[in-house]
Amino acid sequence: MDKQVIIINGTGGSGKDTFVKFCSEFTDVTNISSVDKVKEAAKILVGWNGEKDDKSRKLLVDLKKLSIEYNDAPFNYIKEKYEEFIHSKSKYLFIHIREIDEIEKIKKYLNAKTLLITNPNVELITSNTSDGNVYKYNYDYIIKNDGTLEDLEQKAKDFVS
Repeated sequence: MDKQVIIINGTGGSGKDTFVKFCSEFTDVTNISSVDKVKEAAKILVGWNGEKDDKSRKLLVDLKKLSIEYNDAPFNYIKEKYEEFIHSKSKYLFIHIREIDEIEKIKKYLNAKTLLITNPNVELITSNTSDGNVYKYNYDYIIKNDGTLEDLEQKAKDFVS
């Protein structure tokens, strides 16, 4: 099987991380986010401690926008991680990206596929544009996280099979 790059998205709490964790039970995966470095910067700059409230989400969105405008740091980080992935034993590289423009840029550059995880029990976060626009993209795959954890695990197994 060839290596696959999957850009994964979904609202906060939809089950993205759980889905990737389940995928890792069936094959080797690498899991990164376009805001990994942004989160590191937020911790250093303002003492952000990983909160996921509206104020913290806006902080991360704004910092990411600045880093894109300044030197496209999230894109460069993803390119660096992709090079590591190519030389690893991982079969899948999951890249968490929220913003439509950034999804499209990475999709084209890495010939990636896109995946949306939905969960009918989780409301769309609309306090910032990155979260608020999650459903405004035409994804290659959609996984409905509308059952039990075992159901999601089976969907992960089917996805990587």
